[in-house]
Amino acid sequence: MRIVFFGTPEFASICLQKIIETNHTICAVVTVPDKEKGRGKKKSFSPVKGSALYHKLRVLQPENLRVESFINQIKNIEFDVGVVVAFRILPREVYNLAPRGMFNLHGSLLPKYRGAAPIQWSLINGDKETGLTTFFLQDKVDTGNIILQEKVKIEEEDDFGTLHDRMAQFGSDLIIKTLEKISSGEVKTEAQNNSLASNAPKITKEMCLINWSKASTDIHNLVRGLSPIPAAYTIFNNKIVKIFKTKISDINSTLTPGCFEIADDKLFVHTGYKKILIEILQIEGRKKMTISDFLRGYRFADSNVKKFES
Repeated sequence: MRIVFFGTPEFASICLQKIIETNHTICAVVTVPDKEKGRGKKKSFSPVKGSALYHKLRVLQPENLRVESFINQIKNIEFDVGVVVAFRILPREVYNLAPRGMFNLHGSLLPKYRGAAPIQWSLINGDKETGLTTFFLQDKVDTGNIILQEKVKIEEEDDFGTLHDRMAQFGSDLIIKTLEKISSGEVKTEAQNNSLASNAPKITKEMCLINWSKASTDIHNLVRGLSPIPAAYTIFNNKIVKIFKTKISDINSTLTPGCFEIADDKLFVHTGYKKILIEILQIEGRKKMTISDFLRGYRFADSNVKKFES
């Protein structure tokens, strides 16, 4: 089939690559405009554009998805189906242009975790299982009729980085299966049960600040869900300390949440329930390091109460 692909981040780029390896034809790739980065304001582009350029595919980068010029560009492309992975909300004027429909790959078992950050929230909430869904687009975000779904087990050692990469591989396979269903005319869809819906809003900086008064399990899951990016963080000596890996202990907390102590090259932080171990962190202005490297290079005044701020 002839495809117009919409996407932006690495997750979408992996999916695009999988489609390229099949006998389907990519007619055009739609992604976000280039951005200026750094002091030199060098232009940078999305991972999806990088893949498209490597394979010499046509790239469209509209500032506004509703302008007539962009809609006419899509109208003038002879294609069968649209595939959307981690992109902006498409207006009806665009997704209705696909003769055989336009579908989205979403990183959850819809209707659970509708929104921008489904993988992160599945980890933050301590889920043991998540999944992927392909569905046809409708006006309301993530509400369209389900085509296919696949469950994905969340491992105890998973964080956002590892789960993201694994789900990108599963997701690219699910896209191919969905394209095969559409191509063969065997598509059967199922309406979502809106009463079971839950939200997965975009992660903000405020959400990343650790509240040490919460239970160690909740803090551990927050760290997992935000590692390696954007990373959960705390404040120490007026500096941001990003936390990338933790471990739950069975030791009861006896001090004010946020207070920490060092024993046997380990850093224990008191929480609202049980102590938690910090294993990998990064102090503002320094490189990411293991806790043993951190303790070798950082000296504390034993007379002072050592405390992370929430």
